[in-house]
Amino acid sequence: MEKFSTLTSPAAPLPEADVDTDIIFPARFLLLLDKAGLGKHLFHERRVRPDGTKTGFVLNTPPFDTAMILVADANFGSGSSREQAVWALADFGIRCVIAPSFGEIFYSNCFKNGVLPIVLTGEQHANVMSAARSGAPFTVDLEKQTVMPPNGPAITFEIDPYRKRALMLGLDEIGGILADDADDIAAFEAGHRRDQPWLFLDDGRLDQLFADKEKA
Repeated sequence: MEKFSTLTSPAAPLPEADVDTDIIFPARFLLLLDKAGLGKHLFHERRVRPDGTKTGFVLNTPPFDTAMILVADANFGSGSSREQAVWALADFGIRCVIAPSFGEIFYSNCFKNGVLPIVLTGEQHANVMSAARSGAPFTVDLEKQTVMPPNGPAITFEIDPYRKRALMLGLDEIGGILADDADDIAAFEAGHRRDQPWLFLDDGRLDQLFADKEKA
């Protein structure tokens, strides 16, 4: 997973509440198994007309077509648990989503795939949404836990310390376990091998074990 430290980018404004995962990544593309290339299907029904031509959707419009930040409204990523919604965002290049609230599973999936979901509410969110419309770049600093709009001042956001560390180190759940618990895992495996050695015998040693038992 790609590490997250800081990013500077225009922030694409999407002032719409309850954008669910089927809007973000339509169900008809769920048979695609490779994460690579899913970005072209992101918000497909909003970005592409039936005849294949592009609409005026914000992510089709410069400078937002290369945005790494998305500013959405409340309950973003609600609906189904499909992780492909986050995969598509990440493949498109979105590394940070700012909203007043998120679907619970979507929020968790963001951290598993290197995307930073930031919760801002009230006046702070309104100011960020307004500033995003200008197309001027924002800076998101995960270490300082700040969002710097183009018109300032910096806005502080909260994040779970474990998730912050995982993003900064580029660790998914398995990577985090291996990084934090490697000694405990090694100790368990050593004890398991000691207490049940027959589970770890290669073919030659297994044949020898049976031969020894027959002699006995």
